[in-house]
Amino acid sequence: MNKSLFNSLAGLSIGLLATGCSSTAVITAPPITYTNTTPRTSELSESESMRWSHLDMVKDTVPGMSVNRAYAELLKKRKSQPVIVGVIDSGIDLDHEDIKDVLWVNADEKPGDGLDNDGNGYIDDVHGYNFLGESYHEQMEIARIIRLKIGDEAYQAAAKAELDSKLPEAKQSLPQLQQIEQFVSMAHQNLQKELGKEFYSIEDLENYKPKSPQEEQLVSVLIQVMGMGQDIPTAIADLKEGINYYKGQVDFHLNVDFDGRKPVGDNPYDFNDKKYGNGNPDIRDEDESHGTHVAGIIAATRGNKKGIDGVAQNVKIMSVRTVPDGDEYDKDVALAIRYAVDNGAKVINASFGKGFSPNAEWVYEALAYAASKDVLFVHAAGNDGADLDSDENPNFPNDHKLQNSPEIVNNVITVGAITSSFGPEMVASFSNYGKQNVDVFAPGAAIYSTMPNNAYEFQDGTSMAAPAVAGMAALIRSYFPSLSAVQVKQIIMNSGIAPQVKVIIGGPEGTEMTLGEISKSGKIANLYNAIILADKVSRGEKTL
Repeated sequence: MNKSLFNSLAGLSIGLLATGCSSTAVITAPPITYTNTTPRTSELSESESMRWSHLDMVKDTVPGMSVNRAYAELLKKRKSQPVIVGVIDSGIDLDHEDIKDVLWVNADEKPGDGLDNDGNGYIDDVHGYNFLGESYHEQMEIARIIRLKIGDEAYQAAAKAELDSKLPEAKQSLPQLQQIEQFVSMAHQNLQKELGKEFYSIEDLENYKPKSPQEEQLVSVLIQVMGMGQDIPTAIADLKEGINYYKGQVDFHLNVDFDGRKPVGDNPYDFNDKKYGNGNPDIRDEDESHGTHVAGIIAATRGNKKGIDGVAQNVKIMSVRTVPDGDEYDKDVALAIRYAVDNGAKVINASFGKGFSPNAEWVYEALAYAASKDVLFVHAAGNDGADLDSDENPNFPNDHKLQNSPEIVNNVITVGAITSSFGPEMVASFSNYGKQNVDVFAPGAAIYSTMPNNAYEFQDGTSMAAPAVAGMAALIRSYFPSLSAVQVKQIIMNSGIAPQVKVIIGGPEGTEMTLGEISKSGKIANLYNAIILADKVSRGEKTL
């Protein structure tokens, strides 16, 4: 957007004032280094488990991002300015107790009047925008390619081969899991009644005398489950999660005949068809929780004695509802990026991805637009446990048009996931990796964060690692507003911790490699070190 000379100078003045306020003290603390390769032997306490991603490698022997240490030792007496983070995701529970106070508010928009008060092209967008309308369940892109015959014959054949490799497993696994869940639930309820207690131990089961062969079989199954180290309620919950996953694949994701876009009313493959969606990016479905979990990781209200603390303070979350239960549309992603940029976001979090992107060019153009406006785009690496440098594992959106080709923009940072276990199992088994295409790793396994209806839950995924880095980036931009998006990306990559330990990739029987062999930086993101480096760069003491 072009501005007058007056506005440009006014903005510059404000920026200089803000920079001066944020640089009240020179940081002299040395960065954290970690060479000890001895893994932690004790388990995390319940409290540590809920906040391990904020803990410190040296002080807590946990490969967290040293968030708490950064606040306590480096940021206490420093001032910051607000930063907007665009969360391109599913809807966010806008009424959540730990999120409602950190939501971005479009002050120029009057809620509920059905008018585009600020003239930005979007009606009633008070907290963001909803590009999905009232839809939620959706196909994977491969099913849409087949249904709508998108692309040439080779492209359609590749989509069909991918679908044919996934659908039989879903159709076979769904009834099996349903049967197992019914059996375990029935056994659990019967034994609770027979033992006269809600919670029982494996010893209780071993000492119980079954009254029939059928009951003996029920007890045997429960003993087997508990013998694997799981309590029965957790096992049942895991089975139900698996059932929901495969049911979603059979009913929606891989169902070629399903059309989830119909309620929206637009043509998602026509970029000029832009008059769709609405200004309410709240959740629409009881299972729509992903965006809420992501938002909490970035900026859940710190210090309110509720739930969790987000990575960043003085940050406003802009909810851009774009990601359905299935694959996102390229048009929605491209427009969501542009919406976030045009409405003031300095960091965008993108915890989504897919293997087929028929209109990837729209997204590349949007990323270039974000780069031109000095906006950092943080992307999750994906959860296939795959090498993104391989031609067989494309992951969209990305910052290169062909595998292993030069980056077309310099404002994208791609994040893989680590666990809380320092040592060989530190990189999450599900996390994608790649010397060229994954920039840095961050905590992404068993991350405790916000869920709809004022709830909280542990979740896994590079979807959790990306917002940890997005929160870090927002915090840096808040305290050091003179730094550009590219500088912030380089600071995060250069300042991380590079433990000299080999990690296993590709599953338990996989290959041992160093972080330097499976990521561009070879490092784990660390807020403490990033703040120290950001201070030096902002003062001109260090160049990148």
